[in-house]
Amino acid sequence: MALFIAITAVTGILLGWKKNFTTLQPETKNGISSDMDQWKSISAIGSAASKALDAAGIRNNPVDRLDVRPDQGIVKVLFRDGYWEVQVDGVSGEVLSVARRHSDWIEHIHDGSIFNEAFKLVYTNLLGITLLTLTCTGLFLWVAPGIVRHARNK
Repeated sequence: MALFIAITAVTGILLGWKKNFTTLQPETKNGISSDMDQWKSISAIGSAASKALDAAGIRNNPVDRLDVRPDQGIVKVLFRDGYWEVQVDGVSGEVLSVARRHSDWIEHIHDGSIFNEAFKLVYTNLLGITLLTLTCTGLFLWVAPGIVRHARNK
């Protein structure tokens, strides 16, 4: 359990800093406009992102999800394999960035989902129960001597 706690602690620290280091998560670019009435269609944005990823040598990687950022005028297109992200300007459809999201695989290690959902459930429950047990026994060991001392003095 100590190894699991250490892994969760280290990955948790990295995830806490992900927006501060472009190595962990690419910097979010800014598009032309936040007026979504001017934006390209979702299919056009997805197509532009797929073409950009193909041009980077990563072929046949299906789109997993779209992270729409209206206030920044962009859409982050996230791909299923390899933790790739392509940022596309909502208005022009221009590709602003093609990069890996290392924070995503770190998150999968952090929560145990890197293996599968069943492992994730067992892993997170064991960690939670272990940390709760350590907290309760630690508090008891910290508080109990004072209670015993106080009772003895009466």
